[in-house]
Amino acid sequence: MGKKILIVDDEYQIREIISTLLEEHGYTAIQAKNGEEAKNIIKEDPPDMIILDVLMPEKSGIKLYRELKTTDSLLKIPVMICSGIAKRTFMRTHGTPPEGEGPGIPEPDAYMEKPVKPELLVRTVKGLIG
Repeated sequence: MGKKILIVDDEYQIREIISTLLEEHGYTAIQAKNGEEAKNIIKEDPPDMIILDVLMPEKSGIKLYRELKTTDSLLKIPVMICSGIAKRTFMRTHGTPPEGEGPGIPEPDAYMEKPVKPELLVRTVKGLIG
């Protein structure tokens, strides 16, 4: 089995497309439809990498990302954000919170705007985890 990648997106088709693409390149794809489901998977068996949408119901990708980047045991898991939101907008609105609302979050290991080009996604994954 290849390295495990958790795909977190509320859109079934997106999860399936990315899973199929990664499996064709030797990775093991695990899926979660929201941040809460992803959190449970991560606690049980941490993946080698996470591909994360940011706008989802039940526990947004933004909240999950913040948790990943502020929990010592999870810091080393590479995170690629895959979203319809531009990276600049994401970092501007979520990277640095208003004064007194906690620490900012670091940039993700990779950021891709939807629709993602398959070859770029695979190349980026390979660059992050081999």
